[in-house]
Amino acid sequence: MSTALPPHLRDVQEEMKGHARSFGLDFFDTIFEVIGFDEMNMVASYDGFPVRYPHWKWGMQYERLAKSYEYGLSRIYELVINNDPSYAYLLESNQDVDQKLVMGHVYGHVDFFKNNFVFAHTNRKMMDEMANHATRVRKYVDRFGIDVVEAFVDRVLSIDNLIDVHSKYIVRRRAKKENDEPRAPRLRELPTDKEYMRHYINPPEYMKAQREKAEQEQRKPKRFPEETERDVLGFLMEHAPLERWQRDVLDMLREEAYYFAPQRQTKIMNEGWATYWHAKIMAEKACKPEELIDFADHHSGVVSMQGNQLNPYKLGLELFRNIEERWDKGQFGKEYDDCDDIAQRRRWDRQLGLGRQKIFEVRKFYTDVTFIDEFLTLEFVREARLFAFGFNKKRGRFEITSREFKEVKDKLLTQLTNFGQPNISVLDANHDNRGELLLRHQHDGVDLEPEYTKATLQALQAIWNRPVHVLTRSEGKGVMHGFDGKDHTERSAEYA
Repeated sequence: MSTALPPHLRDVQEEMKGHARSFGLDFFDTIFEVIGFDEMNMVASYDGFPVRYPHWKWGMQYERLAKSYEYGLSRIYELVINNDPSYAYLLESNQDVDQKLVMGHVYGHVDFFKNNFVFAHTNRKMMDEMANHATRVRKYVDRFGIDVVEAFVDRVLSIDNLIDVHSKYIVRRRAKKENDEPRAPRLRELPTDKEYMRHYINPPEYMKAQREKAEQEQRKPKRFPEETERDVLGFLMEHAPLERWQRDVLDMLREEAYYFAPQRQTKIMNEGWATYWHAKIMAEKACKPEELIDFADHHSGVVSMQGNQLNPYKLGLELFRNIEERWDKGQFGKEYDDCDDIAQRRRWDRQLGLGRQKIFEVRKFYTDVTFIDEFLTLEFVREARLFAFGFNKKRGRFEITSREFKEVKDKLLTQLTNFGQPNISVLDANHDNRGELLLRHQHDGVDLEPEYTKATLQALQAIWNRPVHVLTRSEGKGVMHGFDGKDHTERSAEYA
Protein backbone atom coordinates (compact mmCIF):
# COMPACT_ATOMS: atom_id res chain seq x y z
CA MET A 1 0.00 0.00 0.00
CA SER A 2 1.36 3.43 -0.94
CA THR A 3 2.40 5.76 1.85
CA ALA A 4 3.44 9.37 2.15
CA LEU A 5 7.13 10.07 2.53
CA PRO A 6 8.58 9.47 5.99
CA PRO A 7 10.13 12.57 7.63
CA HIS A 8 13.72 11.83 6.62
CA LEU A 9 12.70 11.35 2.95
CA ARG A 10 10.71 14.59 3.06
CA ASP A 11 13.95 16.28 4.06
CA VAL A 12 15.75 14.52 1.23
CA GLN A 13 13.08 15.68 -1.23
CA GLU A 14 13.46 19.30 -0.14
CA GLU A 15 17.22 19.00 -0.48
CA MET A 16 17.03 17.46 -3.99
CA LYS A 17 14.40 19.95 -5.10
CA GLY A 18 16.64 22.81 -3.99
CA HIS A 19 19.63 21.37 -5.84
CA ALA A 20 17.56 20.87 -8.99
CA ARG A 21 16.28 24.46 -8.91
CA SER A 22 19.79 25.78 -8.31
CA PHE A 23 20.87 24.24 -11.63
CA GLY A 24 18.00 25.97 -13.44
CA LEU A 25 15.51 23.10 -13.71
CA ASP A 26 11.89 24.26 -13.94
CA PHE A 27 9.32 21.63 -12.99
CA PHE A 28 5.78 21.12 -11.74
CA ASP A 29 5.17 20.42 -8.07
CA THR A 30 6.02 16.75 -7.60
CA ILE A 31 4.32 14.39 -5.15
CA PHE A 32 6.36 11.35 -4.14
CA GLU A 33 4.87 8.18 -2.69
CA VAL A 34 6.67 5.12 -1.32
CA ILE A 35 5.38 1.72 -2.44
CA GLY A 36 6.47 -1.93 -2.31
CA PHE A 37 7.81 -3.87 -5.27
CA ASP A 38 4.45 -5.62 -5.83
CA GLU A 39 2.62 -2.29 -5.99
CA MET A 40 5.37 -0.87 -8.16
CA ASN A 41 4.80 -3.68 -10.65
CA MET A 42 1.04 -3.10 -10.55
CA VAL A 43 1.41 0.63 -11.20
CA ALA A 44 4.00 -0.03 -13.92
CA SER A 45 1.64 -2.51 -15.58
CA TYR A 46 -0.90 0.34 -15.72
CA ASP A 47 1.69 2.52 -17.54
CA GLY A 48 2.30 4.47 -14.33
CA PHE A 49 -1.30 5.28 -13.45
CA PRO A 50 -3.00 3.88 -10.34
CA VAL A 51 -6.36 3.32 -12.10
CA ARG A 52 -7.09 2.11 -15.65
CA TYR A 53 -10.04 0.63 -17.53
CA PRO A 54 -10.58 -3.14 -17.16
CA HIS A 55 -8.65 -5.20 -19.69
CA TRP A 56 -6.68 -8.44 -19.71
CA LYS A 57 -3.47 -6.79 -20.94
CA TRP A 58 -2.83 -5.17 -17.54
CA GLY A 59 -2.66 -8.58 -15.89
CA MET A 60 -0.34 -9.85 -18.61
CA GLN A 61 2.00 -6.88 -18.15
CA TYR A 62 1.96 -7.36 -14.38
CA GLU A 63 2.92 -11.03 -14.68
CA ARG A 64 5.79 -10.19 -17.00
CA LEU A 65 7.12 -7.50 -14.65
CA ALA A 66 6.67 -9.64 -11.55
CA LYS A 67 8.51 -12.59 -13.12
CA SER A 68 11.29 -10.30 -14.33
CA TYR A 69 11.72 -8.90 -10.82
CA GLU A 70 11.50 -12.36 -9.20
CA TYR A 71 14.27 -13.77 -11.40
CA GLY A 72 16.45 -10.70 -11.01
CA LEU A 73 16.24 -9.71 -14.66
CA SER A 74 15.06 -6.15 -13.99
CA ARG A 75 14.04 -3.82 -11.22
CA ILE A 76 11.94 -0.68 -11.37
CA TYR A 77 13.40 2.06 -9.20
CA GLU A 78 10.93 4.82 -10.02
CA LEU A 79 7.85 5.80 -11.98
CA VAL A 80 6.84 9.35 -12.84
CA ILE A 81 3.69 10.67 -14.52
CA ASN A 82 3.39 13.69 -16.82
CA ASN A 83 0.79 15.58 -14.82
CA ASP A 84 0.40 18.85 -12.93
CA PRO A 85 1.18 18.19 -10.15
CA SER A 86 3.41 15.33 -11.20
CA TYR A 87 3.30 12.05 -9.31
CA ALA A 88 6.30 9.81 -8.73
CA TYR A 89 6.69 6.50 -6.93
CA LEU A 90 9.70 5.37 -4.92
CA LEU A 91 10.46 1.74 -4.16
CA GLU A 92 10.41 1.29 -0.38
CA SER A 93 13.33 -1.16 -0.45
CA ASN A 94 15.64 1.43 -2.03
CA GLN A 95 18.57 2.68 -0.01
CA ASP A 96 18.62 6.37 0.81
CA VAL A 97 21.28 6.97 -1.83
CA ASP A 98 18.95 5.33 -4.37
CA GLN A 99 16.09 7.59 -3.28
CA LYS A 100 18.29 10.64 -3.82
CA LEU A 101 19.32 9.43 -7.27
CA VAL A 102 15.71 8.67 -8.17
CA MET A 103 14.46 12.07 -7.00
CA GLY A 104 17.12 13.82 -9.07
CA HIS A 105 16.12 11.66 -12.04
CA VAL A 106 12.42 12.45 -11.51
CA TYR A 107 13.02 16.21 -11.36
CA GLY A 108 14.87 15.92 -14.66
CA HIS A 109 11.88 14.13 -16.20
CA VAL A 110 9.35 16.63 -14.86
CA ASP A 111 11.43 19.54 -16.13
CA PHE A 112 11.41 17.85 -19.54
CA PHE A 113 7.64 17.23 -19.39
CA LYS A 114 6.98 20.86 -18.55
CA ASN A 115 9.29 22.48 -21.09
CA ASN A 116 9.70 20.27 -24.17
CA PHE A 117 7.43 21.51 -26.95
CA VAL A 118 5.84 18.14 -27.85
CA PHE A 119 4.36 17.90 -24.34
CA ALA A 120 2.76 21.36 -24.53
CA HIS A 121 -0.55 19.96 -25.84
CA THR A 122 -0.77 17.00 -23.46
CA ASN A 123 -3.46 16.83 -20.81
CA ARG A 124 -1.81 17.94 -17.56
CA LYS A 125 -4.69 16.44 -15.55
CA MET A 126 -4.36 12.97 -17.02
CA MET A 127 -4.52 11.28 -13.60
CA ASP A 128 -8.13 12.45 -13.32
CA GLU A 129 -8.85 11.70 -16.98
CA MET A 130 -7.57 8.12 -16.72
CA ALA A 131 -9.82 7.54 -13.71
CA ASN A 132 -12.72 9.00 -15.69
CA HIS A 133 -11.97 6.64 -18.58
CA ALA A 134 -11.93 3.68 -16.20
CA THR A 135 -15.33 4.63 -14.78
CA ARG A 136 -16.93 5.02 -18.21
CA VAL A 137 -15.56 1.72 -19.54
CA ARG A 138 -16.74 -0.11 -16.40
CA LYS A 139 -20.25 1.25 -17.01
CA TYR A 140 -20.18 -0.20 -20.51
CA VAL A 141 -18.91 -3.51 -19.12
CA ASP A 142 -21.85 -3.61 -16.69
CA ARG A 143 -24.26 -2.88 -19.52
CA PHE A 144 -22.88 -4.95 -22.43
CA GLY A 145 -20.64 -7.52 -20.72
CA ILE A 146 -16.90 -7.83 -20.33
CA ASP A 147 -16.44 -10.03 -23.43
CA VAL A 148 -18.12 -7.57 -25.80
CA VAL A 149 -16.32 -4.50 -24.46
CA GLU A 150 -12.96 -6.22 -24.17
CA ALA A 151 -13.18 -7.54 -27.74
CA PHE A 152 -13.75 -4.00 -29.04
CA VAL A 153 -10.93 -2.61 -26.89
CA ASP A 154 -8.65 -5.34 -28.31
CA ARG A 155 -9.35 -4.15 -31.84
CA VAL A 156 -8.67 -0.52 -31.04
CA LEU A 157 -5.49 -1.25 -29.08
CA SER A 158 -4.14 -3.26 -32.01
CA ILE A 159 -4.32 -0.14 -34.22
CA ASP A 160 -3.75 2.63 -31.65
CA ASN A 161 -0.49 3.56 -33.41
CA LEU A 162 -2.48 4.77 -36.44
CA ILE A 163 -2.59 8.39 -35.31
CA ASP A 164 -1.05 11.58 -36.64
CA VAL A 165 1.52 12.45 -33.98
CA HIS A 166 2.32 15.77 -35.69
CA SER A 167 -1.28 16.97 -35.96
CA LYS A 168 -1.01 18.99 -32.74
CA TYR A 169 1.66 21.20 -34.29
CA ILE A 170 0.78 21.25 -38.01
CA VAL A 171 -2.41 22.56 -39.65
CA ARG A 172 -3.09 19.89 -42.26
CA ARG A 173 -5.90 21.76 -43.97
CA ARG A 174 -8.02 24.87 -43.60
CA ALA A 175 -11.14 24.21 -41.53
CA LYS A 176 -14.36 24.69 -43.51
CA LYS A 177 -16.71 27.39 -42.34
CA GLU A 178 -20.50 27.29 -42.48
CA ASN A 179 -20.72 30.32 -44.79
CA ASP A 180 -18.13 28.96 -47.25
CA GLU A 181 -19.59 28.98 -50.77
CA PRO A 182 -18.47 26.73 -53.59
CA ARG A 183 -16.06 28.49 -55.91
CA ALA A 184 -17.12 29.18 -59.48
CA PRO A 185 -15.41 26.91 -62.01
CA ARG A 186 -12.17 28.37 -63.31
CA LEU A 187 -12.11 28.62 -67.09
CA ARG A 188 -8.99 28.03 -69.11
CA GLU A 189 -8.38 30.90 -71.52
CA LEU A 190 -5.68 30.89 -74.15
CA PRO A 191 -3.19 33.60 -73.14
CA THR A 192 -2.83 36.88 -75.02
CA ASP A 193 -1.24 40.20 -74.17
CA LYS A 194 -3.54 42.08 -76.58
CA GLU A 195 -6.93 42.83 -75.06
CA TYR A 196 -8.55 43.43 -78.45
CA MET A 197 -7.46 39.92 -79.57
CA ARG A 198 -9.01 38.11 -76.58
CA HIS A 199 -12.41 37.69 -78.33
CA TYR A 200 -10.76 36.11 -81.39
CA ILE A 201 -8.34 33.83 -79.52
CA ASN A 202 -11.04 32.75 -77.04
CA PRO A 203 -14.26 32.77 -79.10
CA PRO A 204 -17.68 32.31 -77.38
CA GLU A 205 -18.10 28.70 -78.57
CA TYR A 206 -14.68 27.78 -77.13
CA MET A 207 -15.45 29.45 -73.80
CA LYS A 208 -18.86 27.73 -73.68
CA ALA A 209 -17.22 24.34 -74.15
CA GLN A 210 -14.70 25.16 -71.45
CA ARG A 211 -17.50 26.22 -69.07
CA GLU A 212 -19.47 23.01 -69.66
CA LYS A 213 -16.34 20.94 -69.11
CA ALA A 214 -15.59 22.75 -65.84
CA GLU A 215 -19.17 22.30 -64.63
CA GLN A 216 -19.00 18.55 -65.39
CA GLU A 217 -15.79 18.28 -63.40
CA GLN A 218 -17.44 20.10 -60.51
CA ARG A 219 -20.42 17.72 -60.56
CA LYS A 220 -18.22 14.63 -60.38
CA PRO A 221 -18.27 12.94 -56.97
CA LYS A 222 -15.20 13.92 -55.01
CA ARG A 223 -12.95 11.41 -53.38
CA PHE A 224 -13.65 10.98 -49.69
CA PRO A 225 -11.64 12.13 -47.90
CA GLU A 226 -10.49 14.78 -50.35
CA GLU A 227 -6.99 14.61 -48.88
CA THR A 228 -5.26 11.63 -47.32
CA GLU A 229 -6.05 11.38 -43.60
CA ARG A 230 -3.14 10.37 -41.39
CA ASP A 231 -5.19 10.18 -38.21
CA VAL A 232 -6.81 6.83 -38.98
CA LEU A 233 -8.31 6.49 -35.49
CA GLY A 234 -9.87 9.95 -35.76
CA PHE A 235 -11.30 9.11 -39.17
CA LEU A 236 -12.83 5.87 -37.86
CA MET A 237 -14.28 7.68 -34.87
CA GLU A 238 -16.07 10.15 -37.16
CA HIS A 239 -17.11 7.90 -40.04
CA ALA A 240 -17.14 4.22 -39.04
CA PRO A 241 -20.59 2.63 -38.38
CA LEU A 242 -20.13 2.44 -34.60
CA GLU A 243 -22.55 2.34 -31.73
CA ARG A 244 -22.45 5.28 -29.35
CA TRP A 245 -20.53 3.39 -26.64
CA GLN A 246 -18.00 2.12 -29.17
CA ARG A 247 -17.39 5.64 -30.45
CA ASP A 248 -16.86 6.79 -26.87
CA VAL A 249 -14.38 3.99 -26.13
CA LEU A 250 -12.52 4.72 -29.37
CA ASP A 251 -12.37 8.39 -28.42
CA MET A 252 -10.91 7.54 -25.00
CA LEU A 253 -8.25 5.19 -26.35
CA ARG A 254 -7.32 7.68 -29.07
CA GLU A 255 -6.92 10.39 -26.44
CA GLU A 256 -4.61 8.10 -24.45
CA ALA A 257 -2.59 7.28 -27.58
CA TYR A 258 -2.00 10.99 -28.18
CA TYR A 259 -1.08 11.49 -24.52
CA PHE A 260 1.62 8.81 -24.63
CA ALA A 261 2.93 9.73 -28.11
CA PRO A 262 5.29 12.54 -26.94
CA GLN A 263 6.97 10.16 -24.51
CA ARG A 264 7.67 7.80 -27.40
CA GLN A 265 8.89 10.70 -29.55
CA THR A 266 11.44 11.75 -26.91
CA LYS A 267 12.52 8.52 -25.20
CA ILE A 268 16.26 9.05 -25.77
CA MET A 269 16.17 12.75 -24.94
CA ASN A 270 13.90 12.37 -21.92
CA GLU A 271 15.86 9.57 -20.30
CA GLY A 272 19.18 11.16 -21.24
CA TRP A 273 18.12 14.50 -19.73
CA ALA A 274 16.94 12.88 -16.47
CA THR A 275 20.13 10.80 -16.25
CA TYR A 276 22.30 13.84 -16.94
CA TRP A 277 20.73 15.72 -14.04
CA HIS A 278 20.67 12.93 -11.50
CA ALA A 279 24.38 12.39 -12.21
CA LYS A 280 25.14 16.12 -12.04
CA ILE A 281 23.20 16.73 -8.82
CA MET A 282 24.54 13.66 -7.07
CA ALA A 283 28.17 14.17 -8.10
CA GLU A 284 28.34 17.89 -7.36
CA LYS A 285 25.80 18.51 -4.58
CA ALA A 286 23.97 15.66 -2.90
CA CYS A 287 26.22 12.63 -2.63
CA LYS A 288 27.93 12.12 0.74
CA PRO A 289 31.43 10.56 0.74
CA GLU A 290 30.13 7.32 2.23
CA GLU A 291 27.47 7.10 -0.52
CA LEU A 292 29.83 7.60 -3.43
CA ILE A 293 30.56 3.95 -4.20
CA ASP A 294 26.89 2.91 -4.03
CA PHE A 295 25.92 5.86 -6.24
CA ALA A 296 28.59 5.04 -8.82
CA ASP A 297 27.53 1.39 -8.84
CA HIS A 298 23.83 2.15 -9.33
CA HIS A 299 24.46 4.90 -11.89
CA SER A 300 26.67 2.57 -13.92
CA GLY A 301 23.81 0.07 -13.94
CA VAL A 302 21.54 2.71 -15.47
CA VAL A 303 23.90 3.50 -18.35
CA SER A 304 25.28 0.02 -19.00
CA MET A 305 24.71 -1.63 -22.37
CA GLN A 306 22.52 -4.73 -22.42
CA GLY A 307 23.69 -6.94 -25.27
CA ASN A 308 22.98 -5.37 -28.66
CA GLN A 309 20.07 -3.27 -27.42
CA LEU A 310 20.29 0.51 -27.58
CA ASN A 311 20.28 2.04 -24.10
CA PRO A 312 18.40 5.37 -24.36
CA TYR A 313 19.71 6.47 -20.94
CA LYS A 314 23.34 6.13 -22.07
CA LEU A 315 22.94 7.50 -25.59
CA GLY A 316 20.91 10.49 -24.41
CA LEU A 317 23.27 11.23 -21.51
CA GLU A 318 26.43 11.03 -23.63
CA LEU A 319 24.93 13.11 -26.43
CA PHE A 320 23.84 15.89 -24.03
CA ARG A 321 27.32 15.88 -22.51
CA ASN A 322 28.86 16.01 -25.97
CA ILE A 323 26.68 18.98 -26.96
CA GLU A 324 27.58 20.81 -23.75
CA GLU A 325 31.30 20.26 -24.34
CA ARG A 326 31.14 21.30 -28.00
CA TRP A 327 29.29 24.52 -27.25
CA ASP A 328 31.57 25.31 -24.32
CA LYS A 329 34.59 24.98 -26.63
CA GLY A 330 32.97 26.50 -29.71
CA GLN A 331 33.19 23.28 -31.73
CA PHE A 332 30.38 24.26 -34.08
CA GLY A 333 29.72 26.65 -36.93
CA LYS A 334 31.16 27.08 -40.40
CA GLU A 335 34.78 27.69 -39.37
CA TYR A 336 34.88 24.50 -37.28
CA ASP A 337 33.03 22.43 -39.88
CA ASP A 338 35.44 23.58 -42.63
CA CYS A 339 38.48 22.56 -40.59
CA ASP A 340 39.98 19.37 -42.07
CA ASP A 341 42.85 19.05 -39.59
CA ILE A 342 41.83 16.29 -37.15
CA ALA A 343 44.43 17.29 -34.56
CA GLN A 344 43.32 20.93 -34.70
CA ARG A 345 39.68 19.95 -34.31
CA ARG A 346 40.55 17.95 -31.19
CA ARG A 347 42.43 20.93 -29.68
CA TRP A 348 39.73 23.41 -30.71
CA ASP A 349 38.66 25.45 -27.68
CA ARG A 350 37.28 28.98 -28.02
CA GLN A 351 36.20 28.91 -24.34
CA LEU A 352 32.71 30.22 -25.19
CA GLY A 353 31.00 28.59 -22.20
CA LEU A 354 27.69 28.23 -24.05
CA GLY A 355 27.17 24.54 -23.27
CA ARG A 356 24.65 24.80 -20.44
CA GLN A 357 22.54 27.31 -22.36
CA LYS A 358 22.62 25.09 -25.44
CA ILE A 359 21.46 21.89 -23.74
CA PHE A 360 18.50 23.73 -22.18
CA GLU A 361 17.63 25.01 -25.66
CA VAL A 362 17.90 21.48 -27.10
CA ARG A 363 15.72 20.13 -24.28
CA LYS A 364 12.98 22.56 -25.31
CA PHE A 365 12.90 22.41 -29.10
CA TYR A 366 13.91 18.89 -30.20
CA THR A 367 12.54 15.36 -30.47
CA ASP A 368 14.61 12.19 -30.74
CA VAL A 369 14.61 12.34 -34.55
CA THR A 370 15.83 15.95 -34.78
CA PHE A 371 18.14 15.42 -31.79
CA ILE A 372 19.93 12.52 -33.48
CA ASP A 373 19.79 14.07 -36.94
CA GLU A 374 21.48 17.31 -35.88
CA PHE A 375 23.84 16.33 -33.08
CA LEU A 376 25.00 12.78 -33.83
CA THR A 377 28.40 13.50 -35.38
CA LEU A 378 31.07 11.33 -36.95
CA GLU A 379 33.37 11.96 -33.98
CA PHE A 380 30.65 10.97 -31.51
CA VAL A 381 29.84 7.73 -33.34
CA ARG A 382 33.50 6.76 -33.38
CA GLU A 383 34.08 7.59 -29.71
CA ALA A 384 30.87 5.84 -28.62
CA ARG A 385 31.68 2.87 -30.88
CA LEU A 386 28.18 2.76 -32.29
CA PHE A 387 27.34 0.29 -35.04
CA ALA A 388 24.39 -0.93 -37.10
CA PHE A 389 23.28 -4.52 -36.88
CA GLY A 390 20.71 -6.73 -38.57
CA PHE A 391 19.41 -10.27 -38.61
CA ASN A 392 21.34 -12.75 -40.74
CA LYS A 393 18.72 -15.22 -41.99
CA LYS A 394 21.32 -17.74 -43.16
CA ARG A 395 23.04 -17.90 -39.79
CA GLY A 396 19.88 -17.27 -37.77
CA ARG A 397 21.37 -14.55 -35.59
CA PHE A 398 21.91 -10.80 -35.32
CA GLU A 399 25.23 -9.51 -36.63
CA ILE A 400 27.02 -6.19 -37.05
CA THR A 401 26.28 -4.93 -40.55
CA SER A 402 28.23 -1.68 -40.56
CA ARG A 403 30.32 0.74 -38.53
CA GLU A 404 30.11 3.46 -41.18
CA PHE A 405 28.80 6.75 -39.80
CA LYS A 406 26.10 7.34 -42.42
CA GLU A 407 24.71 3.83 -42.17
CA VAL A 408 24.70 3.92 -38.37
CA LYS A 409 22.92 7.27 -38.34
CA ASP A 410 20.41 6.30 -41.04
CA LYS A 411 19.61 3.05 -39.21
CA LEU A 412 19.01 4.91 -35.97
CA LEU A 413 16.82 7.55 -37.63
CA THR A 414 14.79 4.84 -39.37
CA GLN A 415 14.14 3.17 -36.01
CA LEU A 416 13.02 6.48 -34.48
CA THR A 417 10.89 7.90 -37.30
CA ASN A 418 7.25 7.23 -36.44
CA PHE A 419 8.60 4.99 -33.62
CA GLY A 420 9.93 2.60 -36.26
CA GLN A 421 6.38 1.76 -37.31
CA PRO A 422 4.87 2.11 -40.80
CA ASN A 423 3.15 5.34 -41.84
CA ILE A 424 -0.44 4.48 -42.78
CA SER A 425 -3.11 6.94 -43.93
CA VAL A 426 -6.68 6.80 -45.25
CA LEU A 427 -6.66 7.21 -49.03
CA ASP A 428 -10.28 6.48 -49.97
CA ALA A 429 -13.29 5.59 -47.84
CA ASN A 430 -15.41 4.71 -50.87
CA HIS A 431 -12.99 2.53 -52.76
CA ASP A 432 -14.44 1.20 -56.04
CA ASN A 433 -17.63 3.09 -55.11
CA ARG A 434 -18.54 0.27 -52.68
CA GLY A 435 -17.90 1.91 -49.33
CA GLU A 436 -14.68 -0.04 -48.85
CA LEU A 437 -11.78 1.51 -46.95
CA LEU A 438 -8.49 1.96 -48.81
CA LEU A 439 -5.36 2.80 -46.84
CA ARG A 440 -1.95 3.76 -48.16
CA HIS A 441 1.39 2.74 -46.69
CA GLN A 442 4.10 5.35 -47.14
CA HIS A 443 6.90 3.06 -48.22
CA ASP A 444 10.24 4.24 -46.80
CA GLY A 445 12.32 1.29 -47.92
CA VAL A 446 10.92 -1.29 -45.49
CA ASP A 447 8.16 -3.70 -46.59
CA LEU A 448 5.18 -4.39 -44.34
CA GLU A 449 5.36 -7.54 -42.23
CA PRO A 450 2.74 -9.96 -43.68
CA GLU A 451 1.39 -11.23 -40.35
CA TYR A 452 1.11 -7.76 -38.82
CA THR A 453 -0.57 -6.54 -42.01
CA LYS A 454 -3.21 -9.27 -41.81
CA ALA A 455 -3.89 -8.65 -38.12
CA THR A 456 -4.22 -4.89 -38.69
CA LEU A 457 -6.62 -5.37 -41.61
CA GLN A 458 -8.74 -7.72 -39.53
CA ALA A 459 -9.03 -5.16 -36.72
CA LEU A 460 -9.84 -2.35 -39.15
CA GLN A 461 -12.42 -4.43 -41.00
CA ALA A 462 -14.19 -5.31 -37.74
CA ILE A 463 -14.51 -1.58 -36.98
CA TRP A 464 -15.29 -0.37 -40.54
CA ASN A 465 -17.65 -3.33 -41.11
CA ARG A 466 -16.82 -3.49 -44.80
CA PRO A 467 -13.75 -4.74 -46.74
CA VAL A 468 -10.49 -2.93 -45.99
CA HIS A 469 -7.41 -2.66 -48.21
CA VAL A 470 -3.89 -1.27 -47.89
CA LEU A 471 -1.82 -0.15 -50.86
CA THR A 472 1.92 -0.67 -50.49
CA ARG A 473 5.07 -1.95 -52.18
CA SER A 474 6.57 -5.37 -51.71
CA GLU A 475 9.94 -6.33 -53.17
CA GLY A 476 9.82 -3.19 -55.30
CA LYS A 477 6.37 -3.85 -56.81
CA GLY A 478 3.00 -2.28 -56.05
CA VAL A 479 0.64 -4.57 -54.16
CA MET A 480 -2.75 -4.26 -52.48
CA HIS A 481 -3.60 -6.39 -49.44
CA GLY A 482 -7.24 -6.76 -48.49
CA PHE A 483 -9.58 -8.41 -46.01
CA ASP A 484 -13.34 -8.73 -46.44
CA GLY A 485 -14.17 -10.27 -43.07
CA LYS A 486 -13.51 -13.83 -44.23
CA ASP A 487 -10.60 -14.02 -46.64
CA HIS A 488 -7.32 -12.20 -47.12
CA THR A 489 -6.41 -11.15 -50.64
CA GLU A 490 -3.27 -9.89 -52.33
CA ARG A 491 -3.00 -8.52 -55.85
CA SER A 492 -0.77 -6.33 -57.97
CA ALA A 493 -1.62 -2.64 -57.95
CA GLU A 494 -0.17 0.66 -59.11
CA TYR A 495 1.75 2.37 -56.31
CA ALA A 496 2.58 6.02 -56.93
